[in-house]
Amino acid sequence: MIAVPQAAVELAKRFEGFHLVPKSDPLRRAHPYICPAGYHTIGFGHLCKPDHPPITEAEAEAYLTHDLVTALTATLRYCPVLATEPEQRLAAIVDFTFNLGAGRLQTSTLRRRINQMDWSSAAQELQRWVYGGGKVLPGLVTRRHAEAVLLQRT
Repeated sequence: MIAVPQAAVELAKRFEGFHLVPKSDPLRRAHPYICPAGYHTIGFGHLCKPDHPPITEAEAEAYLTHDLVTALTATLRYCPVLATEPEQRLAAIVDFTFNLGAGRLQTSTLRRRINQMDWSSAAQELQRWVYGGGKVLPGLVTRRHAEAVLLQRT
């Protein structure tokens, strides 16, 4: 099995961040919050129920590792060409899948462009996935740009 590329871990951590809420928690644990797309989330972008107990940064790392393995598995299922491409390309799409879910990748034109190995068109497709809650989110614009840069590296 291919390991989760370190660049995917770095992208997820960079764009999700470890949210410490509230400041009054003396243990500095992450509490559930609602992300800009309207989902209950905890730690580094892990979807959760609203009543999820607070977690430490180590627990958030464990969730992230599990979530990225799930994203990697789905990415390779839907885009098998990435198994033999440079690791940066795989990292970009693993991050995309982690962020938006395997279902979005499965039904996307992005998937077709990747499997055709049309990297410039795939990078353009990434730029379309910048909406959360029906609005363009600046953080997603930046994230998709970072993924597109990695996707086009050889």
